[in-house]
Amino acid sequence: MSTHPDIIPQAGILDISPYTAGKSGPGGGNRVTKLSSNENPLGPSPLAKTAYMDMAACLEIYPPSDHADLRNAIAEVHGLNSKNIICGAGSDEIIAFLCQTYAGQGDEVLYTEHGFAMYRISAMAAGATPVIALESNRTADIDALLAACTDATKLVFLANPNNPTGTMVSDAEIARLAENLPKQALLVLDGAYAEYVPSFDGHAGLVKGRKNVFMTRTFSKIYGLGGARVGWGYGPDHVIGALNRVRGPFNVSAAGLKAAIAAINDKQYTAKCQQENIKWREWLSAELALVGVPSDPSQTNFILARFGDDKTALECDAYLAKNGLIVRVVTSYGLAECLRITIGDEIGCRAVAGRVAEFMKGARA
Repeated sequence: MSTHPDIIPQAGILDISPYTAGKSGPGGGNRVTKLSSNENPLGPSPLAKTAYMDMAACLEIYPPSDHADLRNAIAEVHGLNSKNIICGAGSDEIIAFLCQTYAGQGDEVLYTEHGFAMYRISAMAAGATPVIALESNRTADIDALLAACTDATKLVFLANPNNPTGTMVSDAEIARLAENLPKQALLVLDGAYAEYVPSFDGHAGLVKGRKNVFMTRTFSKIYGLGGARVGWGYGPDHVIGALNRVRGPFNVSAAGLKAAIAAINDKQYTAKCQQENIKWREWLSAELALVGVPSDPSQTNFILARFGDDKTALECDAYLAKNGLIVRVVTSYGLAECLRITIGDEIGCRAVAGRVAEFMKGARA
């Protein structure tokens, strides 16, 4: 990139490696199946689509700045207090708010070895120092996180279930982490994939009982509204009050708000998406294991397929792309020997299983 001798970004900004999204198109193949960004293959609720399109009649009107209707809908569905909810343009924006509000020069932001890339990016954008705690078998290690804490630790990010590994830590371990953090640190539990875990509240119960825990959620995954950019967070009064001081007044679009309200209220459709995901996730992981490509038990809408080495993983990715199947290389997450594969519909899952089997047979020949 070009630079200017006098107009210079804040220290550390140019050290940030920009986020790399999953590929959207292959180099070949007739039918393109995108399984690289953990999108819902069934799409959003039909009610959400209708609500979104209805807003085309009033695009000149600013959205409500308090997001009250959406906060109330979220509160009703999850049994929360709407006053303790904040909405954002995806949970990414909530993560950025947290770093902007609580971390700066001389502060540390802690996350796990294979944690979401935006934790590091948002920390550095705020001028803070990102710190990594090692995982154990691609699963967050609570002892390692606690050992990595210092007097400078201000935020601790932990996705549960985690992206890109799909693994999950028990409620008891999360509670132990919250109980033993330094007094100045805020624990942020990223629940982007919480809706894929049956009867899981995303640790909302823990947030209710403590002043040092915050939860983020998104409408981009099971609700199928990635293109609408709507997320939310839930936490104690003192955190919500601070975040609302940095939040822009119209940060979520009117169409996004209406679509999210319709989506979260369509519980039957959400349950269908969860059930279909579980069905095809278990099928795909079993089929890949049969051809020598194991994965850890996933609690999300993707699996992390493990190959023997990075060369094999990259060659398999190229083979899939050639055949119109787009998955995610996760070298940037320190998992060069793996491919993250979103759980698609039946056609997508059967196609991936078949092509990986073909590739593995050829690789052994």
